[in-house]
Amino acid sequence: MNFLGNLIWLIFGGLIIAIEYFVGSIILMITIVGIPFGIQTLKMASLALWPFGRDTVLHSRASGCLYILMNIIWLLCGGLWIAITHAIFGVILCITIIGIPFGLQHFKLTAIALSPFGRDIISK
Repeated sequence: MNFLGNLIWLIFGGLIIAIEYFVGSIILMITIVGIPFGIQTLKMASLALWPFGRDTVLHSRASGCLYILMNIIWLLCGGLWIAITHAIFGVILCITIIGIPFGLQHFKLTAIALSPFGRDIISK
């Protein structure tokens, strides 16, 4: 079932989202300062490419000062807008019964877009 959901996700916009995240990470990694942020957008790209059957988990070290500071910088420099966009798409997709699984995947992407530092992607 996960394979079918991922295939439909890719056809109806998941591939475009993943490419956008990948291009954004390359642009961020051009500078030395942007490398940590580029790594986090690569995490988001991999989750946006194949979201069904995968989830994110917080590490115990995620409450450290560096992770909190990086998440605040991330939010101020665009992470909030990414999260709002995913939340809007999630609500729109959840209006229909057929779109509910895809809306839930957008809500999963919203969570990682709000605080990507200190999170890892795992398989369920």
